[in-house]
This record gives sequence, structure tokens and C-alpha cells, in this order.
Amino acid sequence: MTVRVRLAPSPTGTLHIGTARTAVFNWLFARHQNGQFLLRIEDTDKERSKPEFTQNILDGLQWLGLDWDEEPVIQSERIESHRQAISQLLDQGLAYRCYASEQELDAMREAQKASGKPPRYDNRHRHLSAEQEEAYRAEGREAVIRFRIDDEATIAWTDMVRGPMQWRGADLGGDMVIARRAPANTVGDPLYNLVVVVDDAAMAISHVIRGEDHIANTAKQLLLYQALGLTCPTFAHTPLILNPEGRKLSKRDGVTSIGDFQAMGYTAEALANYMTLLGWSVPEGMEERFTLREAADVFSFDRVNKAGAKFDWDKLNWLNAQVLHGCSPDELLEVLEPRWRQQGWVASDPVWANDLAVLLGPSLTLIEDGVTQAQPFFEEPPLEEDGLKQLEQAGARPALQALLSALELNPWDGLDVERAQTLLKEAAATADVKKGVLMKSLRAALLGRLQGPDLITTWALLARLGNDRQRLRRSL
Repeated sequence: MTVRVRLAPSPTGTLHIGTARTAVFNWLFARHQNGQFLLRIEDTDKERSKPEFTQNILDGLQWLGLDWDEEPVIQSERIESHRQAISQLLDQGLAYRCYASEQELDAMREAQKASGKPPRYDNRHRHLSAEQEEAYRAEGREAVIRFRIDDEATIAWTDMVRGPMQWRGADLGGDMVIARRAPANTVGDPLYNLVVVVDDAAMAISHVIRGEDHIANTAKQLLLYQALGLTCPTFAHTPLILNPEGRKLSKRDGVTSIGDFQAMGYTAEALANYMTLLGWSVPEGMEERFTLREAADVFSFDRVNKAGAKFDWDKLNWLNAQVLHGCSPDELLEVLEPRWRQQGWVASDPVWANDLAVLLGPSLTLIEDGVTQAQPFFEEPPLEEDGLKQLEQAGARPALQALLSALELNPWDGLDVERAQTLLKEAAATADVKKGVLMKSLRAALLGRLQGPDLITTWALLARLGNDRQRLRRSL
């Protein structure tokens, strides 16, 4: 059997990290099994589905490095197949039209709530006679179509993550709506549980891998597979991604869109690596930093946890820093220069830009840090509080004046560390201050603050642009 799995996102919003993690697990399983990873765009919510969301999902998956093996299936283009399946169920007596109005259903739920019962459809129109149906039609009532669920039925399957699973028909909320309300002689818009079954069967999906919030849907869908005479896939229900408080990660927790992570400066490699760790434990001897291909070589569902996975920003930041620290200057510039250009910064000398990337690389956690930390090299920075305090220290200004005077006599535009040390030593002696005072004061003069990358390299880069003397004059 060829393993065929699918991701089936709804284009009603941008690519969410939960959907992306589901995509990662599907992709890893398919690649490990030499199978196929497919996409289906579930765009049947006509009001909320938008082409720009579809494009965002496709772009996000590609950015993460998740390739798919066939053209994406567009669910709305298959609506006739869905309606045919509903007609088949109606013809077999396995589905029926329910004419209960929304007001009647609301009253039913309120009565159930008042008596302490869980809300469920009471199957009131399951056995309507032809005369009763005709009477409802004469009133002009529209009808939903419901699939019959036997309360005595036992639905069982073996889940690749959770092992043996079992549900009772009585726990599924009564007969299930499979088509929206429509005139009684028509079939309304088919609904999720029905269309998923029909589409997965048509796509020959062998394994359905999705979040644990779909477990109840799986029980319903297995009944539909059986009723329609279709082969059931194998199911795997992965743990949810949780916030630090242990609740399902949502928009209220801030960043959840893959595009947001990208904009913040996370790399695709680090984010894909981290999402794999959200619910999957690496085999013994394997490091927690890896590529998707390396994970695919060893991926299996017996190492996927049942418990929810808490999102850990520190772990993601560590992974991202590891990726950035391993980049060559050329690789860093490839991601940094477009962000610099957005700020209006252009490095006219490629060697200078390369040297700046070498300087900044070891201190980056996010790509965006390479914008913040590069700013003083392109724009004169403001003097911050700690920088001003340092310039007010005894001996700071005389030492900087001595250094500036030496530079005015013989400007330094090279990367000679030895000469830089000599200049600092001589200026400190001239001003009769400790060398450390001068170095702190020089950092404040060049960067506006006391925190920053290696001082000598920073000074050398600014000197090559002639900016070191200008900033020394300002500080004085």
C-alpha cells in the first residue's frame, strides 16, 4: 500500500501554527514511508474563504520546506460528488430530511439545559410519515439533511497515537446534519463530516493525521465510511499545542500565524525543527536540533505524545539562534540585506557589508536583531541614558579628545587591531585615565550606549566610512 496523507486547511485565515505542525507531522510520516503528501483546500465556507488566505497557506508551507506531491484539490469544485453521496444515503434510508426550525431546536436545547441534560438532537423527525413531510412542505418549510446514528452503535478504531479508541453512538449528539437547510426538494450545501469522508476516499488517503480536537469527528466519519461503502483510512490524533497556562494556543496568546513568526525574524529551519518537537520526542542519541529531512529518516508515531505540548519561546529562540550562528556571512546577508533596504539602508561596499555580518552573526537570536543591531552602522544613534552617564565620568571627555586629536592627525581606515590598541593606550595615557574608561567612553560615543558587539571591530567598520571621528566630535 502506498501511504497517502493530506493537509486540509480552510482558507478562512492565515496559516496557523497548529495547522502547520499538523502539516509537518503529515510530511514527516509520508517521507519516512516513501509515500505522498497531498493538499486539499477546504473552501466550502463561501463567506469567509478568500484567495489571499489560500495563497498565504501555500506560501507558508513552501517557506517551511514542506513540498507536496500533486496539485492541491479544491474542495468547492467537488460539490457534485458530495451531493451524490448525500443522495445515495437518502435513497438507502440512511439519511432523512429534518424540517425542525431553528426556533424549535433552540427551545429543545433550552429544555434539555433546564433539566440538566447535555444538548443533543432528539431525532424528532427521523420517522416522519409521507403525510407529515407533505404538511411541512406545504408550510413552506426548508429542511436540513441528517444522517441516522444508532445510539446503540459502537464505533472503534486503533489510533496510531492513542491506541484502541471506542465511542458509543449515543455520545455523538443525535442524528448528524450533513447538508445545510434548503428547499425540501433539493440538497443544501454539504457539511464538513460528509465532504471530508467523500474527498479522502476520492484522494485514496491511507492515513488521516490531525489534531485531537477531531476525535469526535472521527467517530462520526467512520459511520459515514461504513454507510457509503468506502474503505476507512488509519487515524492518528496528535496532541494540541498549549499556551504556558495549559490551554489551547489561540490568537489571544499573541503570535500564532506562520507569517507573524516569519516577520519577527524566525528562520524556517528553526520553526520547522521546533514544531516537530511539539509533541514528538527524538530517539535516543539524536540531538534536538535537526533538519526536516533528518527527522523524516527516524519519524514514527510511537514517539508522538498523547499529552498536549506547551509552547516554549525560550526553546524556539535557542533553536533560532543556533541556526543563525551557523550561517555563513553570505547566508546572513541574504536575509539581512532585504530588511536593511526596507529601512533605506544600502551598504555600497560588499566587503564592508560582509564584515558587518561577521560581527553581528554571533549575537543574533532573531533575524530582526540584525536590523536593530545594524542600525548604528547606518544611522547616527541617539545618546542613551547609560551612554550619557559614561561620557560624564571623570576623564571620559579628555580621553576621547586625545583619541580624536590622534585620529585627526592620522585617520584610521583599516582593520589593524594592533594600531587600535596603540591609539587607545596612548590616548588614555595622555588624558591620565585608565584604558577601560576610554574604551567604555568610546563605545558610548560610537553606539550611544554601553551594550554592543566587539568594540575594536565596531570602531574599524565605522572608521572605514569616516563615521568614527564624526561621532567622537558629537560626544564632545
